[in-house]
Amino acid sequence: MSYLTCSELEKIGFKSIGRDARLSSRASFYNAGNIEIGDNVRIDDFCVLSAGPGGIKIANNVHIAVFSSLIGRDTILLSEFCNLSSRVSIYSSNDDYSGTTMTNPTIPEAFTGVAHAPVFLRKHVIVGSGSVILPGVTLDEGVAIGALSLVKDNCHPFGIYAGCPARFIRERKRDLLTLEETFRQTLE
Repeated sequence: MSYLTCSELEKIGFKSIGRDARLSSRASFYNAGNIEIGDNVRIDDFCVLSAGPGGIKIANNVHIAVFSSLIGRDTILLSEFCNLSSRVSIYSSNDDYSGTTMTNPTIPEAFTGVAHAPVFLRKHVIVGSGSVILPGVTLDEGVAIGALSLVKDNCHPFGIYAGCPARFIRERKRDLLTLEETFRQTLE
């Protein structure tokens, strides 16, 4: 994988970008002035980040795997130590599928019923391949989402969720919190 150089990153015009950000030269960034990227972030090939006025905020030590997308008008926040597996889609905007309005971005807003709501992924969230997260969802600290899940509701801390729609499966171990403390000590 080929990463963007420091000068290439600067030319894109991100709102902010941290140290050791490894962004693929094959990823796409739209409205980069509304995108904040922390330290030690890796974004792989063919990812699409399209930020609206609410912006996309990516904290430190986050990984976004190939073919993932973060799209929408409202805020999308990925907190520290989040991991998105390949082909994960996060939306902070969503069309009205009922048929009472028209859809697609070529139609003026007065004729559409697009809903916008922030999406928050708290620390240590992991999202499995092919999963979709809809507007208004908060994945609390330590949540794990199984592959190919549709997440339309909030998920409580350290829960494991899977399915379409995603449902609670069981509690996730919290050992990673001790590992986080040890990791932080190595940085001092």
